[in-house]
Amino acid sequence: MIDYIFNAFSKFRLTDVIDILFLFLLFYYLLLLIKGTKSYQMAVGLLSIFIIALVAGELKLTAFSFILNNFLTYLIFAIIVLFQDELREMLAEIGSRLRTRYVSKKSDVLDEILNTVVALSLTKVGAIIAIEREIKVKNYVNKPVKIDARVDKDLLLTIFTPNSPLHDGAVVISKDRIEVARCFFQLPPMLDISSGGTRHLAAIGITQQTDCIAIVVSEETGKMSLAVNGELIRGLDREGLKTRLQHYV
Repeated sequence: MIDYIFNAFSKFRLTDVIDILFLFLLFYYLLLLIKGTKSYQMAVGLLSIFIIALVAGELKLTAFSFILNNFLTYLIFAIIVLFQDELREMLAEIGSRLRTRYVSKKSDVLDEILNTVVALSLTKVGAIIAIEREIKVKNYVNKPVKIDARVDKDLLLTIFTPNSPLHDGAVVISKDRIEVARCFFQLPPMLDISSGGTRHLAAIGITQQTDCIAIVVSEETGKMSLAVNGELIRGLDREGLKTRLQHYV
């Protein structure tokens, strides 16, 4: 018996350990979900039958083992029927938690960006913030400075502070992090002077080359604009900018 156990453990691989861990977490979560309900008593009963079947097999109780083994063949169907409400609730809760965490994180990042842009607008500090989507923006900029920090209003305001080393150029946000700063984008091939200053033209240019969106704060007027697909949306307030960011990001 000891040799059998030793041989079994000697053949264990990392994938086997992960497999067992996932099964443990699945059953543990299910037990937590049904604890205190009638289903909990049924789960204890099914587990008891499973343990008795193992013991009967070891003791070679042929008739008893035959009956229990045939019962265990349909155990998976019994679990689905008996615990269908709990399984449905568990899956719904997992999906809800994953979605809530993602939406919450996304919302926090957008709030930091919006608070930064509004503060820059009030003080008439020029800025460009490019928010990356599928295409890597970093491949379209010249000599950027790597930041790799979480999106934070104070950090962004520090970067865009006039006369600071990183003030000129744009900031690129990738995967909810400030990836690089002091980025210079290529201007569009057909310059449209009516589109505004260099920042606005740079925002139009990068959104023509990639699928990113670019927020621009005018240094002259403090007005906020958003460049998408090579087009510039001017004169946005906080709510207008927030609505468009939620739509495009």
